[in-house]
Amino acid sequence: MSRIGKNPISIPEGVTVDVNDNVITVKGKLGELTQDYTGVDIKIEDATLTLERHSEKKEHKSKHGLYRALIANMIEGVSKGFTKELELVGVGYRASNQGQKLDLALGFSHNIIMDIAPEVKIETVSEKGKNPIVKLTSHDKQLVGQVAAKIRGFRKPEPYKGKGVKFVGEEIRRKAGKSA
Repeated sequence: MSRIGKNPISIPEGVTVDVNDNVITVKGKLGELTQDYTGVDIKIEDATLTLERHSEKKEHKSKHGLYRALIANMIEGVSKGFTKELELVGVGYRASNQGQKLDLALGFSHNIIMDIAPEVKIETVSEKGKNPIVKLTSHDKQLVGQVAAKIRGFRKPEPYKGKGVKFVGEEIRRKAGKSA
C-alpha cells in the first residue's frame, strides 16, 4: 500500500475542489489549477479529500501516491503559495527586474534577459555588502521550480570558490584547490 496515497488531504476554508471527467480543478484566493488523473478515484467528504486506486496493479499503485502529492501541492499552492529564493554568489553578479523581465549579470560578455511567466511574481533584493537575491513566488509549485532551475542553470555553483547561482540555504560541496 502507498503510505503517501492513503493519507487524507484536508481542504482549508476558501478553497474549492471540483472533480469532472478525470480532471480535478482547485480554486483559491491565489489562483486556479487543474490536473488530469487516471487510475484513482477521488472522494470529497466534509473538508477532506481521499484517493483510492482502481486495482493493485503496479501502474495504479505508482499513480496513487503521485496524484495525492500533486493534489496536496495544488491545494497548498492556491491557499498559501510557494516561494523559491536564489542567491547570486560572485563578484559583479547582479540581478534586476522590470515587471516580468529578469536581467542577470553573471560574468558573461552580455547580460541575460529572461521573460518570466505571468503566473510567477518576481522580486530582486540587492543590499550593499550582501549577495543579490531573486525571489520567485507563485501558486504553481511545478512552475516555480522550473523557472528557478532555469535561472540556476545559467551559472551553476562551482565547487572551488562556490561562485554561481544557488538556492538560499543550499550547501555546495567544496573541493580543495591546488596543493603547492
